[in-house]
Amino acid sequence: MMALSNRDLQLTELNGGGSSDGDDREDEWLLNNYDGKKERIGDGMRRIQVGVTGMTCAACSNSVEGALMGLKGVAKASVALLQNKADVVFDPDLVKDEDIKNAIEDAGFEAEILAESSTSGPKPQGTIVGQYTIGGMTCAACVNSVEGILRGLPGVKRAVVALATSLGEVEYDPTVISKDDIANAIEDAGFEASFVQSSGQDKILLQVTGVLCELDAHFLEGILSNFKGVRQFRFDKISGELEVLFDPEALSSRSLVDGIAGRSNGKFQIRVMNPFARMTSRDSEETSNMFRLFISSLFLSIPVFFIRVICPHIPLVYALLLWRCGPFLMGDWLNWALVSVVQFVIGKRFYTAAGRALRNGSTNMDVLVALGTSAAYFYSVGALLYGVVTGFWSPTYFETSAMLITFVLFGKYLEILAKGKTSDAIKKLVELAPATALLVVKDKVGKCIEEREIDALLIQSGDTLKVLPGTKLPADGIVVWGTSYVNESMVTGEAVPVLKEINSPVIGGTINLHGVLHIQATKVGSDAVLSQIISLVETAQMSKAPIQKFADFVASIFVPIVVTLALFTWLCWYVAGVLGAYPEQWLPENGTHFVFALMFSISVVVIACPCALGLATPTAVMVATGVGANNGVLIKGGDALERAQKIKYVIFDKTGTLTQGRATVTTAKVFTKMDRGEFLTLVASAEASSEHPLAKAVVEYARHFHFFDDPSLNPDGQSHSKESTGSGWLLDVSDFSALPGRGIQCFISGKQVLVGNRKLLNESGITIPDHVESFVVELEESARTGILVAYDDNLIGVMGIADPVKREAAVVVEGLLKMGVRPVMVTGDNWRTAHAVAREIGIQDVMADVMPAGKADAVRSFQKDGSIVAMVGDGINDSPALAAADVGMAIGAGTDIAIEAADYVLMRNSLEDVIIAIDLSRKTFARIRLNYIFAMAYNVIAIPIAAGVFFPSLGIKLPPWAAGACMALSSVSVVCSSLLLRRYKKPRLTTILEITVE
Repeated sequence: MMALSNRDLQLTELNGGGSSDGDDREDEWLLNNYDGKKERIGDGMRRIQVGVTGMTCAACSNSVEGALMGLKGVAKASVALLQNKADVVFDPDLVKDEDIKNAIEDAGFEAEILAESSTSGPKPQGTIVGQYTIGGMTCAACVNSVEGILRGLPGVKRAVVALATSLGEVEYDPTVISKDDIANAIEDAGFEASFVQSSGQDKILLQVTGVLCELDAHFLEGILSNFKGVRQFRFDKISGELEVLFDPEALSSRSLVDGIAGRSNGKFQIRVMNPFARMTSRDSEETSNMFRLFISSLFLSIPVFFIRVICPHIPLVYALLLWRCGPFLMGDWLNWALVSVVQFVIGKRFYTAAGRALRNGSTNMDVLVALGTSAAYFYSVGALLYGVVTGFWSPTYFETSAMLITFVLFGKYLEILAKGKTSDAIKKLVELAPATALLVVKDKVGKCIEEREIDALLIQSGDTLKVLPGTKLPADGIVVWGTSYVNESMVTGEAVPVLKEINSPVIGGTINLHGVLHIQATKVGSDAVLSQIISLVETAQMSKAPIQKFADFVASIFVPIVVTLALFTWLCWYVAGVLGAYPEQWLPENGTHFVFALMFSISVVVIACPCALGLATPTAVMVATGVGANNGVLIKGGDALERAQKIKYVIFDKTGTLTQGRATVTTAKVFTKMDRGEFLTLVASAEASSEHPLAKAVVEYARHFHFFDDPSLNPDGQSHSKESTGSGWLLDVSDFSALPGRGIQCFISGKQVLVGNRKLLNESGITIPDHVESFVVELEESARTGILVAYDDNLIGVMGIADPVKREAAVVVEGLLKMGVRPVMVTGDNWRTAHAVAREIGIQDVMADVMPAGKADAVRSFQKDGSIVAMVGDGINDSPALAAADVGMAIGAGTDIAIEAADYVLMRNSLEDVIIAIDLSRKTFARIRLNYIFAMAYNVIAIPIAAGVFFPSLGIKLPPWAAGACMALSSVSVVCSSLLLRRYKKPRLTTILEITVE
């Protein structure tokens, strides 16, 4: 147990289907054979990522690529120098993971097989993912430095750091390294680190009120010490934050909170803190702190600027400044005093950050700022001392140091402000979650005995929660009592309220409109829909687009180049002056060639800062992911954005994507003397064991016909309960089996029943009469699916099933064509039905009779010429195609596997979002290109001006303080350019189609 201090209290180590539509067939086969987008690329190929250390330049990355491509079985190898990673696609039958690692090490580098990304599936057993806020990073070089430090720690499998969000995500083995060790490693490198949260469920952050003195702190310590399962805790008396680590198998978070409040007899009030809200408050604190520094620097710099520029034109004031006080003039004393405070008190952060960077063997923006300001400051001090000794008074440039620090702080303040604005999407999502919930406590027989309010973050799976009209649903769950309409627009984007009855699923954060509901919580914490959306958006904002690699590379080598260029500039001007290459009149009053050359050199150091270049991509990607989330389009990363803006083909799955996915029986025709009701009962009995959506449509149609046809079974005319509409009217079925791609077969009353397509009946030797074939063809040509039914080896009837096309499908298809994107439809349905649907919505390219496993091959067929292909789907059977496509777009109402395999998630289940996704991607990368033009053109033009290239001919000279202003404004221009994306308006289809609405 640690000693109790005035600030902290810490305790450690306590003891204590049957249809012909193939779109949803072979689900089980796919689940058994699909390995996921990241794991399997192409037939029998695998993809892994390898961490490579020791690379210092492009030649190193080329060496690694060459070594990998030299291995037999390696199909593709791509090495990212700045990320210190190699992406390898290979045949696991020919080459193993260890062979790849050995090949890199034989080339002279260190290699480590990396674990999967946090967004691509379950983590390797025994590892957890921790999130940290990292302060003190100023540019891409800082990011690379922190990532390198983290990846070098024992037990760390993966580390990703984002400059724009000041966040780091670390996957590590808790048996090897702790979260505190990781934070300490970051702080030892000179940065600030704070743990936010982890994938482990054994930590809770509480706000405690009522601890007023040291005795109260001891009392709280005693309460926590007596809890079985509490491993460690820390209490901050100043903020009132209590962090508790506990064993979730021995103690629940709710029991812990209730226990603290109960054992203190109500003295301590406990509130659970949302880690995202805590992070937001820290962002606000950082913003206010930077603003205070900027205002302080500005307040001290203005007098210095006035002394140099304004006061010489005011005789009385200027006379006071020329009054000699000791060895120096009064103006010199004032300049030195004011600028010293700016340089070493307010500007201390730049020296600290520069020293940190140099210790880690890197250079960044802070190194340039420290060099530029120090050169101006120490030269000015030296000039004053030289004047005292020799009587020769050279001009000083104190204002350069002060104004430069002021401008840099202003730029940093705007960057932090912009970072907060780009995170608005996450903040809004966090705000959707309700703060409290009404917990319904029941006795052993299920009778309600108590209702009490609890913190929403303490809800546990299985809890029964009461939701009043007008309040938010506190968790994902199932309705167990009551009926009401729920507004789900904040999650799904659908404005029409949805009816919720018993057994209806509900989503946390949505609003109950009318009646009282009791729901049973099924998904809480990180498993909830809202938490997953927040995680997707946050992960996307941390990701790096491939185009950013160029900027990162330039930023990492820019500072040494700039310093070299500045020294070269000084040498050229100084030597030219000594040799008399320019007239003495160019020199400032009492100036020397050394001073004259130094000013050009300082201007180069100051103006060439690569901040704008490093901000060009991440700020735009962050804004775009936030804007996308607000419009119902979740983007999984910058690389997805970059690919999406080049899409040439969009391949649509038919069922559930282009169609509504709610199949209905439109026709039931009997071709024998069998009674119609008997026919429907027979077919429904056979299909009742199938999970296929078309089978369910058949059973539903037969059920309604059955009860409508026999009123005695429904005398009151009311809807039936589950018991009354159950299996009582169905026939007994034996030997049921589903035949993928054909239909189903079973036995009823000892006779075989077949329900499926032509192929099923032909394989069984059952002849299809011409008049039946004509009837089926007629159904297919009218965009309906014909299901053939055979009983006792005789064809007895046909059922026609239609799946209505979504109302926006035709307009979206036409809109894509207007945008230069070619739509394609792929389906397992027969070609007549497929072409009928395609004609209805205007698609020219159709691939029919495609088995589920063949959809990925269909995608690859369009990729052969190098085209970027997008796949839009919703089912399990679409997952391989979504993974194979360059850009996978999963309809939000689809399956978890489909959403996992995709790059975009269209939350609103609307095809219009396909156009939004492409349009947003194009506008984002147009903005990124514009940002690079701002940043690159700025440096291309500004550096020669700062170096004095145009001074001999045009007399243009850029003082160091003006160079600082230009440098700050370049970053501001890029950030503001990215923020303009916040004004993005989703395209109106009437505009795309050039329709004039009267």
